[in-house]
Amino acid sequence: MSDSDRPLLSLIIPAYNEEGRLASSLDKITAFVAEQSYKTEVIVVNNNSRDRTPQIAAEYVERFPYIRLLNEPRQGKGIAVKTGMLAGHGRYLFICDADLSMPIEEVSKFLPPNLADYDIAIASREVEGARRIDEPEYRHLMGRVFNLIVRILAIPRIHDTQCGFKSFRREVALDVFPLQTIDGWGFDVEVLFIARKRGYRLCEIPITWYYMPQSRISPIRDSINMLIEVLKVRWNGLRGLYTGDRRA
Repeated sequence: MSDSDRPLLSLIIPAYNEEGRLASSLDKITAFVAEQSYKTEVIVVNNNSRDRTPQIAAEYVERFPYIRLLNEPRQGKGIAVKTGMLAGHGRYLFICDADLSMPIEEVSKFLPPNLADYDIAIASREVEGARRIDEPEYRHLMGRVFNLIVRILAIPRIHDTQCGFKSFRREVALDVFPLQTIDGWGFDVEVLFIARKRGYRLCEIPITWYYMPQSRISPIRDSINMLIEVLKVRWNGLRGLYTGDRRA
């Protein structure tokens, strides 16, 4: 695909058992896309769902030519995101959680002319100007403890690695994501660690974020798994696993 034919934006939506939320989110996304002057594509990555998630996505594919459905049989948000990012055609590739806990209109903050001089822009719930709506205190505390560990072990000075909304310049995504090894929730830390290791510029953008009680994260189990994965990222970095040339 030539650069002139590329969409400005690719929205990558990993989806696991999202039949209760996907249609509502896609309605909001398609309404947003219809109001924009630039070209957009939407990629839904069905991550081995056991409900009607792929059927619902397929219905939208039939109605909207810019929506694509990919199926990733390996389980894990990380591998679903990787599959979608490497398939995206946009100049900016944006990871977008299916629950739209960040309102889709906030995407405009990550695109020119509002923001242009960056490699990776991270939607942040912690930097000045951000707002968290209805989040239980215990969830916020757990997130801050995890982020402290991440800042000590892997990614200094980034205050919110785990928010599920991030924008990558195309060239950066195609360099970083082939090096990703983690399939689970800890993929965010790995991808950002790789990006820092390879000299890319990261910035945090304040957003309004709504707590969704149907979150797929198990606070105790997944926190333990993510901690193990952070240690794995650190070990992989020491072994030089992220220094190879994997540019597409």
